[in-house]
Amino acid sequence: MSLSKNLVAFALLVLAVLSRFLPHLPNFTPVLAISIFGGVYFSNRWLAIALPLGIMLISDLVIGLHDMIPVIYGLFVVYAIVGIKLKDRLGVGSLAIAGFAGSVSFFVITNFFVWLTSGMYTLSGQGLVECYIAAIPFFKYSLLGDFTYVSVLFGSYYLLEKNGFVASTQAA
Repeated sequence: MSLSKNLVAFALLVLAVLSRFLPHLPNFTPVLAISIFGGVYFSNRWLAIALPLGIMLISDLVIGLHDMIPVIYGLFVVYAIVGIKLKDRLGVGSLAIAGFAGSVSFFVITNFFVWLTSGMYTLSGQGLVECYIAAIPFFKYSLLGDFTYVSVLFGSYYLLEKNGFVASTQAA
């Protein structure tokens, strides 16, 4: 019996979304993985881009809105586009590179904007360095979360597909 590829992809994503509301380590979230996953498996590009934005908006309305929304949401659009571009070259190596590059870019870009806009640091080279140093403890959780969720989402989908539970590699 083959399940609908759309149903399987949706179920995997729902589980990942729900995990945002469970107690977790700082920055240990599934949204980067969801962005890449949607880009790879959804044939509808707009859905692939809208999905992480919808997830973030719904969860931010519950968790709390913040000043970094344009930067963070913009990054998740980029990660969905990376997934779209990765579709034809999907493999363990390309996923590892995309996940690692996503984690690093998220760290570099979001902390730059924290330094630039938060008022917590002087707008100098020293303030920028202090901002990045203060963020290092959170970076390990981002890496671990992105590695975990990319592995779980893509690995689960691959196993379901390989075992005949999913008909093909393209969803929605």
